Amino acid sequence: MAKVSTIKNSIAFMILLSAFACGSGDETTESIIAEGDLEQIRSKKKELSSQLKSLEAEITKLDKAIDDRTDDRNLPLVTTFQTNAENFNHYVELQGDVTTDQNVLIYPEVAGMLIKVYVKEGDKVRKGQLLANIDDGGLRSQLLQMKTQLELAKTTYERRERLWDQKIGSEIQFLESKASYEGQLNAIAQMESQLAKYSVKAPFSGIIDDVIQDEGTVVAPGGPGSEVFRIVNLSNMHLEVSVPESYITSVTPGKHVKIYFPVLNETVESKVRQTGNFINPDNRSFTVEIPVPNKSGLVKPNLTAKVQINEYQNESAILIPQSVLSENSEGEQYVFLVSDIQADNHAKANKRIVTTGKTQGDYVEILTGLSSGENIIVEGARSVKDGQQVKILERQS
Repeated sequence: MAKVSTIKNSIAFMILLSAFACGSGDETTESIIAEGDLEQIRSKKKELSSQLKSLEAEITKLDKAIDDRTDDRNLPLVTTFQTNAENFNHYVELQGDVTTDQNVLIYPEVAGMLIKVYVKEGDKVRKGQLLANIDDGGLRSQLLQMKTQLELAKTTYERRERLWDQKIGSEIQFLESKASYEGQLNAIAQMESQLAKYSVKAPFSGIIDDVIQDEGTVVAPGGPGSEVFRIVNLSNMHLEVSVPESYITSVTPGKHVKIYFPVLNETVESKVRQTGNFINPDNRSFTVEIPVPNKSGLVKPNLTAKVQINEYQNESAILIPQSVLSENSEGEQYVFLVSDIQADNHAKANKRIVTTGKTQGDYVEILTGLSSGENIIVEGARSVKDGQQVKILERQS
């Protein structure tokens, strides 16, 4: 402490000496002002300013000497963390609705009374499974008669064929029997096709969502109110999402997707299956199709979902908290780093201009200005200056 006292006394002595020099000489400041000579006044001011700068430089040196010899300096306290290159995924957040191509109303193909319904709401059915029968109006009986006639036509044709092979009988009789047989076959095929329309079958595997018509109801093909069933396939659903056209090069098939259903409080993962080839002129967006896993069976058509599509990835990104960024008057962004870290955690603060990229949550990607392994000031960054000495309270990796 004796050295510090000596230094302070020297400062006081220099200031007194300077004041004495300013007040002595041929002319004092007061006399020069009294004379009113502008050139002399300016000259005196320049002389005193030069002396002041010299004194300030000396005082700065003495302050540094005092700091170097004082253990209880009042340094700014900061915390730091070390930058590391890491994988960075940026997601665009959108909203979409669940839909399915297999959500259809089943209509009858023919008119008639619904004589039997084999399923109820909620039943799981297979593709081609019989759901209901419509009264065929006696067509099945006609088919049985036609099959009996077919047997006769077949027997006649086979006998005529054997005789004709032996050159017995006329060719015209053989050809007539052949035509009769083949004609009967075609008639039966047409009748069977017509009769099949009276059986209502599942067009695909799924769940009967609604039985619209009851047994005994007269139904007819086409028109409002003529539906018989609604069938839905919950295992083949997807999201349709409108994506802004600015992402047309980054949102492509195969991109990773996170899907969150607020109503279910459930998150599932998927990938972009297909992107549209048309830009909607109304909202400047294109449609993206994303398959929706539905192992729980709780996801339903028209359910709303929040969608995060991974549109950008950097495997060696430098990420820092957005809170440590500052901006100067020229619009440049900067952070403070520490260097020359001593054993007692004393260090030097340095300003570094950076350029930023994409943000995700509380973190921002640094494109230029930082590299892996540097120590960024987190807490206390707003209160330090470039080149200032600081003390590190905590270092995070």
